[in-house]
Amino acid sequence: MNQSTICAISTAAGTGGIAVIRVSGDDAIINASKIFVASDKKNLLDVKSNTIIFGKIKNSKNEIIDETLVSIFRTPHSYTGEDTVEISCHGSIYIQQEIQKLLLENGCRLARPGEFTQRAFLNGKMDLSQAEAVADLIASSSKVSHRVAMNQMRGSFSNELQQLRSQLLNFVSLIELELDFGEEQVEFADRTKLILLANDIKTIIAKLVNSFSLGNAIKNGIPVVIVGETNAGKSTLLNHLLNEEKALVSEIHGTTRDSIEDVININGISFRFIDTAGIRDTGDEIESLGIKRTFQKIDQASIVIWMIDTTHFNTEIEYIADKIVPRTKDKQLIIVFNKIDKISPEEQLILEEEFLPHVPAERIYLSAKYKQNTEKLERALLKAANLPDMQANDVVITNLRHYEALSKALESINRVEEGLKEGISGDFVAQDIRECMHYLGEITGEISTDEVLGNIFKNFCIGK
Repeated sequence: MNQSTICAISTAAGTGGIAVIRVSGDDAIINASKIFVASDKKNLLDVKSNTIIFGKIKNSKNEIIDETLVSIFRTPHSYTGEDTVEISCHGSIYIQQEIQKLLLENGCRLARPGEFTQRAFLNGKMDLSQAEAVADLIASSSKVSHRVAMNQMRGSFSNELQQLRSQLLNFVSLIELELDFGEEQVEFADRTKLILLANDIKTIIAKLVNSFSLGNAIKNGIPVVIVGETNAGKSTLLNHLLNEEKALVSEIHGTTRDSIEDVININGISFRFIDTAGIRDTGDEIESLGIKRTFQKIDQASIVIWMIDTTHFNTEIEYIADKIVPRTKDKQLIIVFNKIDKISPEEQLILEEEFLPHVPAERIYLSAKYKQNTEKLERALLKAANLPDMQANDVVITNLRHYEALSKALESINRVEEGLKEGISGDFVAQDIRECMHYLGEITGEISTDEVLGNIFKNFCIGK
């Protein structure tokens, strides 16, 4: 594949101990050799693949820019499948920019976002779902999201889809072979076996589709909404969990009028916390809009923390209970009694025995202000998350594009199964099988368009 030679800084922006500048393309080694002088005077063109060599980067005036290590990877044994050079230099921003400028002056062009990974896909080093997993791996912020992205990048998902497409190809081949002998009414495919096969494929695809809710929570954080009356301590709790003053804390009721979100990692699991406007009966139009949004956030959450001020019980508690509890029937509810530093053990015991005993919920007693018992809340959150243990080859869907394609594939295979049971014409069954294969192929990139590829890779960072 004859393409221009590209270069980019592949390490994070800013000053660090070292930085890596990546070059890839037909002239990668030639262009790098124009600015690099090896300490042993060896020309880069003569260096074997998978070799690291020490030397100096020099400009056209023979001035030394930096002492560097240069790694050589020759096609096809590189990340992109092309000749690739990686220059490891000191992390000075000036040095990085000077080396990149020299590469541009000597025949390279600046890489577009994700172009190295796009070339890896186009050169057959990985399929499209694996390429997307690279971006997920870079963005992973927890042990679980890292494991899911790593599984997908290593091909667990791709292998499963490949097996499904192979079964479907055999399936449709038998059906279409019968169509070639339509007048003789020959039956090459046992309909009973085909129905069982279609059902097996449907089960696998349905399992993948259903895993998206879990995958989305793993990738973006399990949504946890903190609700309750005004001044119950919701913002104080959020600030403690985040370890920063994210939310404004005030004695004035109704301070929080909009939702505030941030992600927290607890024992390798990401939780996306949402602090909301306090619930009360108010005539303030803006505050009322905030409270309305609170109820919307409850509906979107997987875990609801209902925070109660133990020093301030009034008639609004029942009002709030009527608003919150019915919305949490299919969610994990944790009732947090805050400000226990201000009540006696006897008063706490009364709360435990008398407060909404019919409501099934974990109950935590803490002081958000003094960070008392907050570790109990963290344990309750981990329990409420109830994430399954991820095994080495477990496949969980985290990508919306994959979910949409699998959902359409599921619709197609459902029509195949129904068509076989109803005995409809083989050409209609074959059409639905082909459609199912098409949607599975969209995920791996066997069927793709420039528009799809452009949309995927534009979200990558430059240098990857």
